[in-house]
Parts: sequence; structure tokens; C-alpha cells
Amino acid sequence: MPLINSVIRWATTRRSDEIQYYREYPLEIQNEMLFHLLQTARDTEWGKAHNFEEIRSLQDFQKLVPLQDYNDIKPYVDRLRQGERDVLWPGGTKWFAKSSGTTSDKSKFIPVTRDALENCHLRGTKDVFFNYIKTHPDTKVLKGKTLTLGGSHRVNNSENNSYYGDLSAIMLENRPFWSDLIRTPATEIALIEEFEEKIERIIETALDENVTAFAGVPSWYLVLFKRVLQRTGKSNLLEVWPNLEVFAHGGVNFEPYREQYRKLIPSSQMHYIDTYNASEGFFGIQDNEHQDDMLLMLDYGIFYEFIPMSEFGSENPAVLGLEDVELNTNYAIVISTSAGLWRYIIGDTIKFTSKFPFKIKVTGRTKHFINAFGEEVIIDNAENALKVACQQSNAIVNEYTAGPIFIGENQKGAHQWIIEFAREPEDIDHFTQILDNTLKMLNSDYEAKRHKNLTLEMPHIVTAPRGTFYKWMKQRGKVGGQNKIPRLANDRQYLDELMNMLSDKS
Repeated sequence: MPLINSVIRWATTRRSDEIQYYREYPLEIQNEMLFHLLQTARDTEWGKAHNFEEIRSLQDFQKLVPLQDYNDIKPYVDRLRQGERDVLWPGGTKWFAKSSGTTSDKSKFIPVTRDALENCHLRGTKDVFFNYIKTHPDTKVLKGKTLTLGGSHRVNNSENNSYYGDLSAIMLENRPFWSDLIRTPATEIALIEEFEEKIERIIETALDENVTAFAGVPSWYLVLFKRVLQRTGKSNLLEVWPNLEVFAHGGVNFEPYREQYRKLIPSSQMHYIDTYNASEGFFGIQDNEHQDDMLLMLDYGIFYEFIPMSEFGSENPAVLGLEDVELNTNYAIVISTSAGLWRYIIGDTIKFTSKFPFKIKVTGRTKHFINAFGEEVIIDNAENALKVACQQSNAIVNEYTAGPIFIGENQKGAHQWIIEFAREPEDIDHFTQILDNTLKMLNSDYEAKRHKNLTLEMPHIVTAPRGTFYKWMKQRGKVGGQNKIPRLANDRQYLDELMNMLSDKS
């Protein structure tokens, strides 16, 4: 262990110097990245079809390579899963990250090449802890173990030996050998497919470990932590693992869960690090705990472009390089990567909070919003409004989802919120008013539609019993791993499913 710790600290210093370089020269690094990707893939089927050898500028690239979504690349992915080589990226692709699907497919299978795995996903994970060690030189995190709560994978096709599963499981299967010395549980437990069985096995093996860190999705960790306290009879996690000091989280916005974590881990010395990682790539790391934005990671084999959300969905939207973005403007992210994703729209929206260095906040999804009446409410609006409502009403939200109530013969339009509280407000009407007023303040379109209740009336809030969202996700086969509770929708599918559950209970 002392040798490993020394190697890690040496690597931390070296990597810190590299990251500082691209803080200072981000545009040059992104330009180099684009042409490195093009040069590497020029002899693939995709590279030949799109004349990669002729590309001399970003304008050439944008002219010759069309924007893509998953439906566009699915035929190529299907061929890769059958073992074809040199299609989107040189060589074959063994691993595919399974994520939530499109309107026409239940699941998406995102290719994870060896280059993407090593130079993006695994590098991002290491950089999180390298940055933490650099900024906390007295840390004792390396004297203990990191508890990971990931997904599972299954063999896709035994004839060509390709695999699919949660990205976290793919990373476990490809982790460096020495990582077993600083993580728990054992791989065979971490890859158990049944989420509840996995939790019980983790508890059996991890209670006696010196756990100093967690890494994963905060919503699913809450399920684990509550089981730990039930099993042990302890009042908080520090009574179970007294040396806890850091939680690197991603996948969902941490803010709705922050108050619950403060109660579970009542220590001012507990550190929380936000990350922006997805099946398609690892994009951002919170490099300063006192700021709530993330450094855009520029040397992970990803070239970035950005579509202003004001033009998203139009026939010929403006697509900007990093040099042309503006602060505090919502953009849809477009990526070209060493996984063979070319000008791929991943479906996330971000805004820039800083240039030089380029820092971002995730604001939502291109499709996860409410715009049934022209109000254009995005997740960033919703979660900031919930935060204010909780602060002013002494409430804590555990989970939520929201969507439209459509205009009917005797019904004005409205938004319906189904909220599972960890601590309910004393006055739900007061909570609703704060939520509504904050949304008006954050979103001028919502404010206009709410004017005199002409289009939208006051939000309708339904309080759900604790455990409702977990049971709902379990019924949908979406428990654990990379699965996320849908926050906003432009239709009533999720709301109706939940309301049917609640009516069945009554």
C-alpha cells in the first residue's frame, strides 16, 4: 500500500500539470483533438464515407459530417455488436454501455472502445481523486477503501464475445489490477444484477471495512445507506464508517439530496465532488468545492460542439465551437469521440459559467422539459425552484417528477408535481406558492403563461408516501446502476403511472 500511495501521489502531480496546461490553452487542445480523431478514424468505413482526409477546418468537418442522434447511428451499432470491425472507429468494439432508450427502442447501446475506456472513462475517474488529493494534501482517503455501487452486465452474443451492461460494470471489468486494494465490494458482488441482493451482499462485506469514500449515483446510495442504518441500528454513517471524508457523485443533480446527506453524514469535514459522466463520455469535474460548476475536461478523446437551445430542433441550427460560446446560455452538447460517435447529440443541455478555464453547469435534457403551453421549463429551473421552496418552508424533497395537466373543458392548464418528501413542509400551500413564484422569477416564459392564470394555473402538488419512487422504478425494471428517475416530461406517462400506483394504495 505505501508503494501504491506514492505512485498515486506522483501521478497526481503529473496530471495536475497537464490539466493546468489545458486551462491555459483550451482552444488549441480542442483543435488538436479534432484532427487527432479524424486522422485516427480516416480509414474506417465512416471516415471514408465522410471524406475525413479532405477536412482541413471545423467548417469542413461540419459541412461533411451531419449531426447524429442514436437512431442515426443504430444501424452501425448493430453491426458492431455482431463483430464487424473498422466501422466507426479502428478495430472492433467489445463493450457497449446500455442506457435508457429512444422513442423507438427500449434501450440504447453506446459503443465503448478500448481508447474511450482508457482515455476517457477510466481517466476521468482517476482525475476525480487526483484532484481531490491535490486540493487536500492531508487526506487519509488512501488509507481506506472506496465503496462503489454500480450496475451489472450480461453476455450479448457468445459468438462474437461482445458484452453490454451499465457503464459502471464495464469499468469494473476493465479496472487496473491495483484498484482492488483500494475499493470495496469484490467485483463478483458489485456485478450482481439483482439490486436488492447486491445491497445485502455489500452490507455483509463492507461493514467491517475502513470505508473512506463513496463514488456513484446519490439517489441509489440513499437506499443502501438507509439499509445500513437499519441493519446496524446506528443513527448515522459516521458511527459505521468513522473515517468517511469524500463522496464523488454524478448521474443526477446532487442538490435535492444534499440535506439528507448532511443528516446521514453529520460532519463539516465531509466533502462532496460533482462529476459529469455518462455512457457517451466523461465530461466534467468539480475542481473547486466552493463553486458549483465543473471544469470541462478537454483531453479525454472528445471534441465538443454546442447548439444554442433557442435553435435546437430547427432545420439548420447554428453549431458553435468552444471559441464561440457565450456565458449563461443553454446549449445542447454535440460530441465526436474515440468511441466512434461523430457529431452525436447526447441529449444533455449545459451552460457555461466561465471561460479560460471553460466551466459548465448541467441544466437539463433536450427532451426532459415541460413545454406543453410554451413555458419551456427545464430541469435547472425546477431544481432551483425546489431548493428555494425547501429552504423557505423547512422541507426536504426526496424524489419528484412533474409534467403537464392539459387544458380540458373545465380544466385550465397546470403543472402537476408528485413529490416524495423526506421532511414535509408544515404548510403545503405555502410551499406551492414559493415554488410557483420562484419558477416565475427564473423563467420568463413560465411567468408569462402564469399571468392572471390565463394559460397556467397554480401548480398541483401530490404528496407521495416514502418509498413510492423506489417501488415505481422497481416495477419499471429501472432500479440501480445508471437508471435515473425522470424529473420532467412533456406528457403524462410518468405521472399517470405514479397516480395509478397511489390510487391502488388508497
